[in-house]
Amino acid sequence: QVRLLESGGGSVQAGGSLRLSCAASGYAFRSYCMGWFRQVPGKEREVFATIDSDGTVRYADSVKGRFTISQDGAENTLDLQMNSLKAEDTAMYYCAAARPLCHTFVAGPRLILRTDYWGQGTQVTVSS
Repeated sequence: QVRLLESGGGSVQAGGSLRLSCAASGYAFRSYCMGWFRQVPGKEREVFATIDSDGTVRYADSVKGRFTISQDGAENTLDLQMNSLKAEDTAMYYCAAARPLCHTFVAGPRLILRTDYWGQGTQVTVSS
């Protein structure tokens, strides 16, 4: 059974940093694509950082240069280092996984990744 569990959310002032982590279990971690999504009430969930199974990392323009996604195959964790946080980064953040043969598509400033499994999310609040 695939399980994803996020941790590390919280409140921070604008300009600050937070680190999120996602503990994964129940599948061959490295063979899946992994991504971080976020959602604001009333808006669609959006993917903004991904690691494909070949190790390719991609970012949406909204977080490029500020956020860093990484994975630890030994620990089966997916991490997200968020720096220079802005008020508009406030959202519920989700970790997600896509089965093998997955691929992240780039659509202008945004990413597209079809996913199969989700964590329950962790709230990030940035105050200005």
